[in-house]
Amino acid sequence: MRTYLRVLGHRPLGALLAASLLARLPQSMEGLAVILFVTLGGGSYATAGAAAGGLALGMAAGGPALGRIADRRGPGILVPTSFVHAGLLGLLVVVGVGAPGWLVVAVCAGIGAAFPPTHSVLRGRMPRVLTDSRDLLVPAYALDSVIMDLTFVGGPLLTALLVTVAGAPTALVVAAAATLAGPAVFLRHLPEPAPLPRPAGRSATPLRSPAIVTVMVTMLPFGVAMGALEVLLPAFSQAVGSPDLAGVLLGVWAAGSVLGGLLYGARTWGVPVATRHLHLSVVYPVCFLPLLVPSSPVAMALLVLPAGLLIAPIFASRNELVGAHAPEGSETEALSWPITTLLCGIAAGSAVAGVLIDEYGWRAAVIASIVAASAGAGVVGARRGTLRREVAAR
Repeated sequence: MRTYLRVLGHRPLGALLAASLLARLPQSMEGLAVILFVTLGGGSYATAGAAAGGLALGMAAGGPALGRIADRRGPGILVPTSFVHAGLLGLLVVVGVGAPGWLVVAVCAGIGAAFPPTHSVLRGRMPRVLTDSRDLLVPAYALDSVIMDLTFVGGPLLTALLVTVAGAPTALVVAAAATLAGPAVFLRHLPEPAPLPRPAGRSATPLRSPAIVTVMVTMLPFGVAMGALEVLLPAFSQAVGSPDLAGVLLGVWAAGSVLGGLLYGARTWGVPVATRHLHLSVVYPVCFLPLLVPSSPVAMALLVLPAGLLIAPIFASRNELVGAHAPEGSETEALSWPITTLLCGIAAGSAVAGVLIDEYGWRAAVIASIVAASAGAGVVGARRGTLRREVAAR
């Protein structure tokens, strides 16, 4: 814990991490808030699902584009982006209930596309912020991944509380307020950057980096595995007669990721980050195998914990790799692309798992997670040379 206290006590990194927590909270609130806003307002579940899907796909599509703008124009892009995002949330509150379904979906896609890339800006600037404390880089990336997990635990809980107490529109308004406040506080503590990076030309495009392409491709099947697990846990709970425990199981899974991230960042590693990422990726599918066994909620809670342990470490090592290999002046965009492929994978995994569960039961979704995670590990193994060669070149 002393290492993490040093990270949180570092100026300005500690304040930036705290601000990023507030800035990222809406990302974990808005999916559930949109679904409840539509359904409680009299809309269909089909419209609600399409709206939530539009929100996720908008975030996936908008992230790299906004990251590229941030690389070219500087982090100030977070301010106008946050106003657009909050404004569209307000528009949804005003017209959403009585609006045609296609309009609701379109507005939600716009909301997602305008989500401020605060998290990518933070990750891209971490090495520069920590020039005086390079030994804190690994735990800082790990703590960043843990913060992401905490938002995805706390966001839905906060949304449910707000909807219960004050209604679904209030949850959207609170998300809008956090969107405005988080980036503003973040920019207040972000050190004045050195001269703006040169415009990212063809040679600075992150997609031309073999290492970044490797990380991007692996995040797709890893996302499929995660998306399938998000669906199979509620299906398991219903199958064993305890549907109300689905949220608990999802919370245990997320808690496993938080624990894994803290353990990963607290350790001093003697192997290169490319090797760490490979080892974590290979072990990851093995952690899903025990999920084929349980027949009770207690057993599933115990066995789903290991399935979460490696998520934050994989993300932390991913961010460290991308941050190290991004072409000069394209760091924010480079860190956005793996998130895009991850979100696409999660969406695909959720859809595939739903079909498999309807046809064959929840264990079929477990097998899908194992296959997808194994495919991701195979890509890392097959392309490990791209990571190591770039490390040696730097």
